[in-house]
Amino acid sequence: MWRRFGCAEHCNRSMKTTIRLADGTDAQAVLDIYTPFVSGSPVTFEVQPPSAAEMQRRIGSTIERYPWLVCASANRVLGYAYASEHRARAAYGWSVDCSVYIDPHHSRRGMARGLYTSLFALLRLQGFFNVFAGITLPNAASVGLHEAMGFEAVGTYRAVGHKLGAWHDVGWWQLPLQAPLCDPPSPIPFAHSARNDSWDAAVRSGIAILKI
Repeated sequence: MWRRFGCAEHCNRSMKTTIRLADGTDAQAVLDIYTPFVSGSPVTFEVQPPSAAEMQRRIGSTIERYPWLVCASANRVLGYAYASEHRARAAYGWSVDCSVYIDPHHSRRGMARGLYTSLFALLRLQGFFNVFAGITLPNAASVGLHEAMGFEAVGTYRAVGHKLGAWHDVGWWQLPLQAPLCDPPSPIPFAHSARNDSWDAAVRSGIAILKI
């Protein structure tokens, strides 16, 4: 089981707002942010909010292979971002999907960009080459965020999901994380990654973007 970086812990104590690695104790706070998106919007195609225990399980399962980060202020989680499997078959193993959710009361303060900056820095260190984002359309704010981060639109699934009494399109955006290699090594599972100054710097890399 991975542990938080020492420096990240010091930053969390000394700074008003920071970005850090999530753990199971963040499950309820993450769920509180996520639930309104489940029950009141098509942003996620999940239709019933999970329990806190299920969210804790998801965090634990994710961080075995991919990063899950939170943006926190005074020990309160204001937003989170994580990576997940793009597709199950082995040849997709160098690509991931990404998601970011921000408490609406704290939007437009750089948290989504800051979380993504740290997330993508970690994914590069792990050895991933592409990150994809699926966006339920229309969603001008999310499209603007991803394109500002360098994503480019690559296609649209038409009427692919039905929720809240309507059919919804999902657009897909792609960001290359690094130049492709002819014979790439397998990405390092997050739980097995070496903890060193480079990893700590990656976690902290998005903090400068925060406007809180």
